Amino acid sequence: MSNKDILNNIKRLREITGVGFKDCKIAIDENGGDLDKSVEFLRKKGIAKATKKMSRTASEGLVLVKEENGEISLIEINSETDFVAKNREFISFCKELSDLSYMAKGDLDKLNNMKMKNSINVKDNLINLISKIGEKITIRRSKFFDKSKGKNFYYVHSSIEKNIGKIVSVVKIKNIIENKNSDIGTKLAMHIAASNPLAIDKQGLDKKILDKELEIIKEELKNSGKKNDIIEKISKGKINKFVDDNTLLNQEWIMEPKKKVSEILKESKVDNDLEILDFIRFKVGEGV
Repeated sequence: MSNKDILNNIKRLREITGVGFKDCKIAIDENGGDLDKSVEFLRKKGIAKATKKMSRTASEGLVLVKEENGEISLIEINSETDFVAKNREFISFCKELSDLSYMAKGDLDKLNNMKMKNSINVKDNLINLISKIGEKITIRRSKFFDKSKGKNFYYVHSSIEKNIGKIVSVVKIKNIIENKNSDIGTKLAMHIAASNPLAIDKQGLDKKILDKELEIIKEELKNSGKKNDIIEKISKGKINKFVDDNTLLNQEWIMEPKKKVSEILKESKVDNDLEILDFIRFKVGEGV
């Protein structure tokens, strides 16, 4: 068997089992390149135990945030049950991943190949942890906020300890002046955690989402027996309400619902208008 064939078989075995390169190579070598025997070999060793878990849904877990020198990274790691999410070994694994994710600037491909404290890379440590705990565990998503152009603020909801929780939101704001209006940053992060906006403004909303919402509204009105001219009038108002409810600047401020977020930002300016440059909200398991 050529080196190319061996590498292809190792790649296929990794895809089938989720096991690391080194163990897959040993399995292929021990079984003369036979994939079925290699899978059986890994299962007998207990290494491929994790594969059988991969069809399950991992919708529990934790979101972690790390802030250093004004830069912020956040990462979501999922498990099948909340019981595992409270496991000290799982939490310790997640903490180390949070630190590495900050170093990788949120790049998951880079993160997966980084070495952990035990000198084993992340993806192989993940397989080992899955085999040990007996649940599907996934590193789902991450994001990094640098400190260029604005200041970053974050909020952790339902925290189990510092910087670890079930919901984490981060927002970057331009023209914040330290010790003068910086308190608005954390409040805005709290608002995002509670109100879950889809975009900063209407321009940021996915057109497909708007089109689908409008289609649903019109169909609902049509089924209720409304005439076409009435449908057009009502649907316009309803889609505008949808935009207001789902865009950050147009949402009602959670701490003073009679005002919109855009109004609060105007009231909080010192020298120049405050501008929201970016935001994110991670909720454990959302959309899984």
